[in-house]
Amino acid sequence: MSQLSPLERRSALTLALVISLRLFGLFLILPVFSVYARAMPDATPFRVGLALGVYGIGQMLLQVPLGMLSDRIGRKPAITLGLVVFALGGAVAATSHTLMGIVVGRALQGMGAVAGAGTALAADLTADANRSKVMGIIGVSIGLSFLLALILGPPLEAVAGLGGLFGLTSLLALGAMGLLWWLVPTPARAERPATGSLRDILAMLGDRSMLVLNGSVFFLHALLTAIFVGLPILLTDSFEVPVARHWTLYLPVMVIAALVMGAFMPRMRDTARSARLIVGCVVALGLAMGGMALATTHEWLLGLAAAVFFSAFNLLEAALPSQVSRIAPPHLRGAAMGAYSTSQFFGAFVGGAVGGLALGELGLHGVFGCAATLTLAWLPLVLWNARRPYGIARA
Repeated sequence: MSQLSPLERRSALTLALVISLRLFGLFLILPVFSVYARAMPDATPFRVGLALGVYGIGQMLLQVPLGMLSDRIGRKPAITLGLVVFALGGAVAATSHTLMGIVVGRALQGMGAVAGAGTALAADLTADANRSKVMGIIGVSIGLSFLLALILGPPLEAVAGLGGLFGLTSLLALGAMGLLWWLVPTPARAERPATGSLRDILAMLGDRSMLVLNGSVFFLHALLTAIFVGLPILLTDSFEVPVARHWTLYLPVMVIAALVMGAFMPRMRDTARSARLIVGCVVALGLAMGGMALATTHEWLLGLAAAVFFSAFNLLEAALPSQVSRIAPPHLRGAAMGAYSTSQFFGAFVGGAVGGLALGELGLHGVFGCAATLTLAWLPLVLWNARRPYGIARA
């Protein structure tokens, strides 16, 4: 794989900083929200779940429109608009004294759906041969922000309270907006021709390759959300690890996943190799789910299964958006990445619902068992597309 140019290196590092800074604010809420939200005066279990999940609804509905908008007005203006809305939602949640007020704030945060436009900007600034490497850098930065949030969320909440954490998400979004304009390169206007018609967009999204890639990210994030329904409970109840020490599993696992990504990145040089790698990752994810289901008394098995899961997850997080950005026409790239992000957040919503139902009806074994069955539905999809290279069919 060719080396990154100075422009690509700068683009990758600065965009990774912008994206991970915003997501770090989101992740900070996760390890503490459900515990403290139950004490609010209007709290019910349904409202606690609604406050967590309503963010994904806004993301699902607005990724494509904001992606299309970025094709018309430019990536940076569209991303800025999304970050402003996101910061406003954080402020509403921070100043709310009821759970329903937080629901409104979280809904506004979800409307700042900039993931598709941000990934399209990364694709605009990189060559095809280096796109997987750039996506990998961004993916690693997101993983690091997630890990840091798991470690820092509880102590920061102890200092600033839940409202303070929401306020911090707004400040981080505003900081990301400043970095976007000061540090991230701006693509040449010639690289963003006028957007295509609605017919062109629908034809692109209905293509076999795009359906497979969007279906794959749906399953991938359904698995991720489902295991986080059961994994914290497994660590706390079966292995008696306090929440404040869950990082002792996540830290070594993420280090291993980063090393695996570095070893396998050269195999993403072309679409055919990436397609075969995706098949292998789906199989690995299924095996990891099975390992977690059996790991209720074997700590070493849980560590191994988690390392396999996050290694495969990180590879797919780099490979899938890279394939989408390669096969989408440049003037439709924002719409394509918006649809991709929509599928991602829909998968997260479905995975949370499936994981919650499985936990209530089947217990911890059922959470991981149901997640494993999702890979059985996913595998035929990627095998179908692995026999020939990805590409938009043309008349």
